[in-house]
Amino acid sequence: MNLSNLKPPAGQKHKPKRIGRGMGSGMGKTATRGSKGARSISGYSIMRGFEGGQMPLHRRLPKRGFTNIFKKHFAVVNLGQFEALEGNEFTVEKLQQLGLVKKLEDGVKILADGELTRAITIEAHHFSKAAAEKLAALGGTAKVIGAPATPPVDA
Repeated sequence: MNLSNLKPPAGQKHKPKRIGRGMGSGMGKTATRGSKGARSISGYSIMRGFEGGQMPLHRRLPKRGFTNIFKKHFAVVNLGQFEALEGNEFTVEKLQQLGLVKKLEDGVKILADGELTRAITIEAHHFSKAAAEKLAALGGTAKVIGAPATPPVDA
């Protein structure tokens, strides 16, 4: 036995249905579409989610929850992450260069998670209450800056 002798079992392979090839094909006149109805006309395309007139799934399922379109998304940096970094002054631009902030979105927020053992100065858009207290206890400063500039929208 070799690869050139391999054949599928008898009856497994079928010739494809050749539709729209005239009366001699055995599927002439309406080309298997039937005489009447939406599916028989040219240009017919089924609507996305259409289930043959049955109430579609996306309308049968209950709608739950609420999405706040005005929600702010902050890039989060924890105080513990500053321990491994060199330097005593950190700005938003420096945090982006160091890779702590990948996507700025609505600004940078500093959280109090982790241990910090030295006094540093941080400029960010928001500070959690605990983070500001930790920085102040170590002798550091938390400078709050304005919202980041949003790029202009081309109209």
